[in-house]
Amino acid sequence: MDSIVDTLNYIWPFLAVITPVVFFHELGHYLVARANRVSVEVFSIGFGPELFGTTDRHGTRWKFSLLPLGGYVKFVGDSNAASTAPSEEVGEMTPEEQARCFHNKSVAQRSAVAVAGPLANFVLAIVIFAILFATVGQRFTPAIVGAVVEGSAAEEAGLKSGDEFLQINGQDVSRFEDIQSTVLLNLGEPLDIVVLRDGKEILIRAEPRMVAAKDTFGNETTRPQLGISVPQVAFTQHDPGTAIWQAVKQTAFIISASGKAVGQMIVGSRSTEDLGGPIRIAVMSSQVAAGGIAGLAFFLAVISVSLGLINLVPIPVLDGGHLLFNFFEALMGRPLNPQIQQIGQTVGLVLIIALMVWVTSKDILGLAS
Repeated sequence: MDSIVDTLNYIWPFLAVITPVVFFHELGHYLVARANRVSVEVFSIGFGPELFGTTDRHGTRWKFSLLPLGGYVKFVGDSNAASTAPSEEVGEMTPEEQARCFHNKSVAQRSAVAVAGPLANFVLAIVIFAILFATVGQRFTPAIVGAVVEGSAAEEAGLKSGDEFLQINGQDVSRFEDIQSTVLLNLGEPLDIVVLRDGKEILIRAEPRMVAAKDTFGNETTRPQLGISVPQVAFTQHDPGTAIWQAVKQTAFIISASGKAVGQMIVGSRSTEDLGGPIRIAVMSSQVAAGGIAGLAFFLAVISVSLGLINLVPIPVLDGGHLLFNFFEALMGRPLNPQIQQIGQTVGLVLIIALMVWVTSKDILGLAS
């Protein structure tokens, strides 16, 4: 019985996070497709055999499928769920039916449908953040040093308790969270810090140290650490207008930080241990859910941004792959050679499967250890 309860404690938070994220992603595709008079055959949450569903008056089958690891919108005339090519049946359709096929739309219309999914994820994140910032409040801890860890990089640089951070590397600092994110993203590189001490601005150069630690999955990681703490964590509630603006800034920051982190992984300056798959999401969802609904909602918003970014990667079979092919079509004035598209789609599918197998295996081995 205990094992069943433990399993459910992982399953329900995972579904609570992944289902709305996938739904809004596919809803973005669906709404823009309908706006461009594209007929939608299937709207599925999950892959594989259908569990249950219903067909609306437009002929669209809305359904939940067995494997809750994603979803898809299949348009009339598509040969597959990824909309990578038109089916052979298109040639047998009437002119009116062909006009409502995705692949017969203009490059601009197809691009709008492709980008709508990731944009819907970003909008979902902004809405969630805005609601949280207006109700629970935004974590907004004053950028004032509460204590300096003995023997740390901060002590070596000369930081003292009571110092108020004003700038880091020329960027204004308004809260302690700005310090944390900057330190994490700079991977131990020297930081030029301006602090206010006894009414005077002082320039301090600090070099965070890379400290070894183990994550939830037992993976050995190293993270930059400055060695300071704050007196207490604070939350600030915002009026609706400010909450929306702060939500936009929060979403933009996550997009920027994620892009920088991926770039660091590509060049080898950052470990890939932070990458994870469905198992990592399930474990983290369970941990966050234990802290309350607000924390789970915040995590949902972060995952929504991540899903939007992943789908914009220019790999065929992803939304970014569609945009890449559309770019070349617009550039050349004609679609790419079907054989080239097929090769790209095959390579893209292999890359996605290989990545999923790798991150899932890594998570399983980490949990086992």
